[in-house]
Amino acid sequence: MAANNETMMSPALEELVDKVDGSKFALVTLAASRARQLQDYYGSVQTTGRIAPPQYPSLRKILSASFEEISHGKIVRISADEARAREAAELAAREQAESLPGSDTMGAEDGVEA
Repeated sequence: MAANNETMMSPALEELVDKVDGSKFALVTLAASRARQLQDYYGSVQTTGRIAPPQYPSLRKILSASFEEISHGKIVRISADEARAREAAELAAREQAESLPGSDTMGAEDGVEA
């Protein structure tokens, strides 16, 4: 009789923990955060009456889908410092784009009286 090494959880927990720097806490936090994003998306689509195309080949629970995304490298964990650096870079790029001539984002012209 052949040994069956498959578990009920696929992808394997060990594989997932390795994807997030070896921390179970980081894995759970990342997966829960992504699951909430997916739930919010599907909830908003259902309230508008639109039909959401299936995003996953199988009908899986949302938390399982987030684990699957982590396993495939679609979702990665970044540190708080890196997140702050990205936000600062985005803000600087946005401010630079707004300071260019002709980049009035609100549509109002400066110095023109009504």
